[in-house]
Amino acid sequence: MAKVLVIGNGAREHIFAQQLISSPTVEHVFVAPGNPGMVTDTITTVDIAVDAIAELVTFAQTNAIELTLVGMENALVAGVVDAFNAANLKIFGPTKAAAMLEGSKSFTKNLLAKYQITTAKYAIFTNYQAASDYIHQQSLPLVLKLDGLAFGKGVTICQDMATAEQFLQAAYARQADAQIVVEEFLAGEEFSIFTFVGKNQIITTPIAQDHKRLLDGDRGPNTGGMGAYSPVPHISQSIIDTAVATLVKPTLNAMATEGTPFTGILYTGVILTANGPKVIEFNVRFGDPEAQVVIPQLTSDFYQLIDGLVTGKQVQATWQATDIYLGVVLAAPGYPTKPLAGYLVPMAVPTPLAIDYAGVKLVDGQLQTAGGRVATIVGHAKSVFETQQVVYNYLDKLDISLQYRHDIGAKALGK
Repeated sequence: MAKVLVIGNGAREHIFAQQLISSPTVEHVFVAPGNPGMVTDTITTVDIAVDAIAELVTFAQTNAIELTLVGMENALVAGVVDAFNAANLKIFGPTKAAAMLEGSKSFTKNLLAKYQITTAKYAIFTNYQAASDYIHQQSLPLVLKLDGLAFGKGVTICQDMATAEQFLQAAYARQADAQIVVEEFLAGEEFSIFTFVGKNQIITTPIAQDHKRLLDGDRGPNTGGMGAYSPVPHISQSIIDTAVATLVKPTLNAMATEGTPFTGILYTGVILTANGPKVIEFNVRFGDPEAQVVIPQLTSDFYQLIDGLVTGKQVQATWQATDIYLGVVLAAPGYPTKPLAGYLVPMAVPTPLAIDYAGVKLVDGQLQTAGGRVATIVGHAKSVFETQQVVYNYLDKLDISLQYRHDIGAKALGK
């Protein structure tokens, strides 16, 4: 029986832990640092930060951890996989060099351009005046991105020049040589492809569609994600196959050619334009809240899947094909700017719903808000509409002060 370590503390890591412990070959799952909502008899949280790499290595060695799965990008960009590999510990994720696909937007854009992988036209700047001169020569809207990690919130779509100037001024006030990527705005339908990349094999999951804006109708500030659903019924399999063949596989080949081969979970953010699918961004780990609606669809053994990808053993993954899974994120009042602590969070949900916890603390036996996004409520049914009914019939009866969107999945219904 295996002991497994998951690195991270959110709802994504919660569903990872639950799926891993459901394997008959897994004895116990540790989550570092985890959160109090995860804890069961067989899931234990460990008070080690995701970027405390030496401590994580020592913990894995001391506790005979058979396999480690990394959820959070900052651990990957900090080199946790390199450290575990050096200690001969099995771990699933990209090396520090390969994690640059998420760690540096300029690295990614230059890679895509070099290998002629379709994406938005772009320019990169490291000083205010050059960036300002450039944006005034472009048509609106424009997309502006900070180069480094932003945990899902590093993109601003500027509908007017004043917003773009404000972004630049704030960025260069914080850091005089900040690296900014300016992109053309691409119109179309967005969706996410998740690819498990192992030794000589890749496995693609059902696709998902995320909802980044805080408020209904895609209004309000950008967030880490307020909900998602999967599969996405109005995106055809032929479009998905085209995106994998023209975007995902060429990127993996490019990374190998560059001497930074990628293993782990590649998140390809895709936009379906009038000219076909194009890359919006890459992440080097599973999305959150997408993991909460994709991972429960796996009908084969999650531990055996990850272990096989790490060791090179050929594995098969099977996924449910009858239902739509839909997750709605509950967020603390004040999120995303100043989330407020101490608000009650549901302790359980009725079947067939599931709940995955994130920014919570346990006070006198009750879970309370201790971060921005605090939980994801997930349901499934035969259609998007039916699944919305299952989830929202529960949520709308709750007497809570938490924020959530009421329209997750609306694009699938043509709304």
